[in-house]
Amino acid sequence: MSTLMSCVAVLACGSDALVAKISADRREGAAPAKPTLVFLHGIGGRASSWAAIQQTCAQAGYASVAWDMPGYGDSPMIEPCTFDDLADVLAALIDAQGLQQAVLVGHSLGGMVALQMWARHPERVAGLVLAASSPGFGQSGGDFQQAFIAQRLAPLDAGKSMADVADALVPTMVAPGFDGPGLAQAKACMGSITPAAYKAALSALVQFEQRSALPTITVPTLCIAAEHDRTAAPTVVQRMAEKIPHAQYLCLPGVGHLLTFEQPDSFAHALLPFLRSF
Repeated sequence: MSTLMSCVAVLACGSDALVAKISADRREGAAPAKPTLVFLHGIGGRASSWAAIQQTCAQAGYASVAWDMPGYGDSPMIEPCTFDDLADVLAALIDAQGLQQAVLVGHSLGGMVALQMWARHPERVAGLVLAASSPGFGQSGGDFQQAFIAQRLAPLDAGKSMADVADALVPTMVAPGFDGPGLAQAKACMGSITPAAYKAALSALVQFEQRSALPTITVPTLCIAAEHDRTAAPTVVQRMAEKIPHAQYLCLPGVGHLLTFEQPDSFAHALLPFLRSF
């Protein structure tokens, strides 16, 4: 349990954000009736990447927590790094914040963690926001999955750094022609990940499968796609939404897979109307 309890989170406190051990159990910034949000980053993200979105939500009265996934930032690695284990770490984070439930806001791999949380600990989930994500990746031994891992790890195997990986990969994951400040932020986030954490996340990713869980979801759910996403195409996100009872679907224009970096204001303002339904 000590590993679980030393995961690091970023908490939105009024108009500020701070880094704190989750055992500090400190939350501010929301009326008691409003749900607390837990932000879950993608494979190339960090807790800090949610800061602008957290601040907008805090100004609207919503407290939030953003985690550094195990292996990211100061959060220790876990062995094995499976989605069941990640869901258990997330449940421990929610416990440490003194919460019975939370609305999980997941981007890409973070959306997969959110779905796994529903499958494993549904009583802790008040709502789901699944952004640029998918309900399944397939079997780890498949040809596509093995080719995907090999392609992503080839630069590291050739002696490149994670910063080199980020410089090459991030521009392919944003909307065509995007050169806003989010581009440098996304590169910095991805470049800060250790190769070990990146490899562990990739290994978990290709084993993810929760398509069968979609019809069982009974909490309010919002599925957000990105117009220029080539990783989780809008058609994929829309099909996922159609299999979740009463789920809402929207597609943000002018953004790619890294929509939370590209247009954090647009993402936050798409999120707020959904939150007001609670």
